[in-house]
Amino acid sequence: MTVYLTLLILVAGLIQGHCRPEGYKHKPLEEMSKEVSNYADIAQKIIELAMYGKAQNRSYERLAAFTDTIGHRLSGSKNLDLAIKYMYNALKQDGLENVHLEPVKVPHWVRGEESAVMLLPRNHTLSILGLGSSVGTPKGGIEAEVLVVESFDELKRRANEAKGKIVVYNQPFVSYSETVVYRTSGASEAARVGAVASLIRSITPFSIDSPHTGWQWYQPGVPQIPTACITVENAQMMARMARRGTRIVLQLTMGAKTLPDADSFNTVAEITGSEHPEQVVLLSGHLDSWDVGQGAMDDGGGVAISWEALSLVKDLGLRPKRTLRTVLWSAEEAGGVGAAQYYEQHKGNISNFDLVMESDLGTFAPIGLQFTGSDKARAIMKEVMKLLTPINVTSLEEHGEGTDIDMWMKSGVPGASLHTADSKYFWFHHSQGDTMTVQDPGEMNLCSAVWAVVAYVVADLDEMLPR
Repeated sequence: MTVYLTLLILVAGLIQGHCRPEGYKHKPLEEMSKEVSNYADIAQKIIELAMYGKAQNRSYERLAAFTDTIGHRLSGSKNLDLAIKYMYNALKQDGLENVHLEPVKVPHWVRGEESAVMLLPRNHTLSILGLGSSVGTPKGGIEAEVLVVESFDELKRRANEAKGKIVVYNQPFVSYSETVVYRTSGASEAARVGAVASLIRSITPFSIDSPHTGWQWYQPGVPQIPTACITVENAQMMARMARRGTRIVLQLTMGAKTLPDADSFNTVAEITGSEHPEQVVLLSGHLDSWDVGQGAMDDGGGVAISWEALSLVKDLGLRPKRTLRTVLWSAEEAGGVGAAQYYEQHKGNISNFDLVMESDLGTFAPIGLQFTGSDKARAIMKEVMKLLTPINVTSLEEHGEGTDIDMWMKSGVPGASLHTADSKYFWFHHSQGDTMTVQDPGEMNLCSAVWAVVAYVVADLDEMLPR
């Protein structure tokens, strides 16, 4: 009886995808390679539909209609609510399955009126964008002398000069990951040495007098001071003035405030799996954006291709063995808040998540995928990427990335992010320049094809990717 019960439990676990029998081995790579190669014809059909068929330019047109209608979509805002309703209805009308909304709580920061005016050595209005979660200035604003520094080290060396001043950071752009720390932590570092506000040179390698916003985090136990980004041009100008010994005085006014967390939703649509509907290949992009531009690039493009991938599969009458699930995240810009709550809600079924995918670095011409997973999973994914040889997108690189899927990858789920020719991404990132003008329909067709081929094939393989 004990052996019989053990077998029953084991079989039930296998059906649910929660366990493997001891000694279970995946197919040899040679066999897996042959299985994947059998999808060449289907991959070609997906590519042809996306590039030349009735779906040509569809992801671009959908994105344009969405962003032209809704505009930007800040966490907690009415525009984000409208965007969620728009997408819910659009996904339903497209005939996708199990379209639904999953509730989350998201930050609700409001920019308010803001301005910065140089009073000395001359009258000059600075373009600024307050940073997410910043406090506002006192009524009447802040009038103070400026201290310009180029690094946190210089700020520490000159700490005795900072009290009562507005610290202006003129840090050089090295890379986004290295330089963004000035945006995220600059206010608290300035407050530690007694500054009354901080202004950060926008985190971008290129500027046409355009400020770039973004989220920032106050450190515990440190006074919270107003903080905003200024343009590269104005930061460099004040640095030149300071080097000449010129006294600089600014008047800063910010009406920013943080309201109680707001109700929001992650938006979900599926193509249900034919054999293992409980097992999931997840595609995603984030629906929220900053409150400037149209949020077309960050991350409207990721949203559009994650929708389009399901549409391409549906239009070809394909139904993979596992479920294809598109999730459009809420409040990524506020720190991946919606995705974190989704993870907490679904991690109990983590063994059923086959692959998690995120597009959040632009839908420019695709180069390949960045992937995190076991060596065996990587070997299989390399075979999958060979199916994209007709469009010359075969690269499989290290380190899948994305705020919204990071927690899944850290828990051992294979993860992939779209790598594109994104050299100009940070030119437009979090700025008024993030509009449909940045997008190209042909490039979005290619991204949609990549997304659909990879997701469908992985979801239809006999076995899940090895952990």
